Amino acid sequence: MSLGKAMIHARKQKSIAKAAGYAAGDYTAIQPNHMLQMPVLVLNASYEPINICGARRALVLVLKGVARTEEEHGLTLHAQRNNIAMPSVIRLLEYRRIPYQTRALSRKNILLRDRNTCQYCGEVLPPGDLTLDHVIPRSRGGNSTWENLVACCHSCNRQKGNRLLNELDDMVLMREPRPFSLHTSRQIMRMLGRSDDRWRKYLFY
Repeated sequence: MSLGKAMIHARKQKSIAKAAGYAAGDYTAIQPNHMLQMPVLVLNASYEPINICGARRALVLVLKGVARTEEEHGLTLHAQRNNIAMPSVIRLLEYRRIPYQTRALSRKNILLRDRNTCQYCGEVLPPGDLTLDHVIPRSRGGNSTWENLVACCHSCNRQKGNRLLNELDDMVLMREPRPFSLHTSRQIMRMLGRSDDRWRKYLFY
């Protein structure tokens, strides 16, 4: 079974109709090239929810025998020889100790913290249609930190340009950016789980 071939084949499929929404569990139409970015809930071996990853990463873990699929999305990834059920929830086969610490600062984690939502206009978009904005531009002394980076659509990014927010009349932040903590991660998992019965039984107990 070749995951690479399966992913290439998936991009060519034009009949895929429904998939997971990015921020609020709104399962509506999705483009084939976004299929492998769908959110998947990751459980520890003890069934404790510990993370959210993309469907592509989840498939790799399952195919490597590191995890098993506990719940399916109802979608199928078509490969040359096999059809692979897209996971909605996976469980690690070996228990992993999760230290209480902030996640690494990365584009992926900034978008996850901000729930794939532009922090200026509030539009929810696929990860590929978002960029990161320095609230205080780097050219004006801003650093790449949790408190100074936010998810931003390209339109708002162009509108803001190299200016500070107090220099703009029509742009404000939806919420103050903070580091991604374990508490933040649990909040996001529960938010997504409210509208997905496949997640709910692992998140609300």
